[in-house]
Amino acid sequence: MTEATRRGLLGSTLASTLAAAALAGSGPSAAAAGAAPVEPQAPGFYRYRVGDVRVTAVTDGANTMPLPERFVLNADRADVSAALTADFRDGATLTVPFTPLVIETAGRRVVIDTGNGEAAFLASGGAVGQFHTNLKAAGFDRAAIDAVVISHFHGDHVNGLLTPEGKPAFPNAEILVPEPEWAYWMDDGAMSRAPAGRMQDGFRNVRRVFDGLGRKVTPYAWEREVVPGLTAQGTPGHTPGHTAFLLASGRDSLFVQSDVTNVPVLFARHPGWHVMYDQDPAMAEATRRRVYDRIATDRTLLQGFHYPFPAAAHLERTADGYREVLVPWSPVLR
Repeated sequence: MTEATRRGLLGSTLASTLAAAALAGSGPSAAAAGAAPVEPQAPGFYRYRVGDVRVTAVTDGANTMPLPERFVLNADRADVSAALTADFRDGATLTVPFTPLVIETAGRRVVIDTGNGEAAFLASGGAVGQFHTNLKAAGFDRAAIDAVVISHFHGDHVNGLLTPEGKPAFPNAEILVPEPEWAYWMDDGAMSRAPAGRMQDGFRNVRRVFDGLGRKVTPYAWEREVVPGLTAQGTPGHTPGHTAFLLASGRDSLFVQSDVTNVPVLFARHPGWHVMYDQDPAMAEATRRRVYDRIATDRTLLQGFHYPFPAAAHLERTADGYREVLVPWSPVLR
């Protein structure tokens, strides 16, 4: 696909909402301003335990948009629509949820990814940008967050690092970022070589966010503990430094997959499909198959950023890929 075609697609289907722009790794979209408000649900958070670690999934909301013609780069739109319809969804639209996490480990409160940012709340009519409101509803003071761990630098993962005024949203937290992701997006040469459109917008948004933090970050390496019990796993392809995490406590573990897949009904069930946001689609597919084979074999609990809330699931193999089995809601903390 040519960059001109890609720009045209983004302009016609994604620029209308700020959440879609954030998914693409760009900043706020002026076209999203003044979106009709949505009727809110109850505050969205859900807790469970991984060994001695308390995990809180905190929704940032969900973006619904017309199904882009080339959301899946190597599949016909009709096939993608049919996959959605088979899952009892509207085949003409696509809904993408966003679910950051808070883990309480070794006496520290740690946020993993930050959602689309509070500025997105007004711009989207309340559909997204809910993370900070729901974080407070879950009993967390963002000034008391000790660390924020970022998986990669797309806008729906980093924009929540700043307030709408461009100030640090977590004023007392250490901001931890993947070494290869930081090296790529902060490379002026890589920025100058990036194609116009989505990629250039992504570089500008990354600079906007981290300049707002004074670039005060702590890079971390893959295959090392980032905070106690949380080990970074290199999962490149979606972006050059895309990172997932293994949370382990006692005999229990949780794989925090970040964006190894986008919505599972499409990309877990069809692991060979390439989402338009993957920077290296072939590498992303290889990563996805490697990771999902291991998770399915080991029966590891999975937390997916774009899975249906509360976004915890197991995976089982199918003839063509994998099927997500969402964890049943529990009325008590287990």
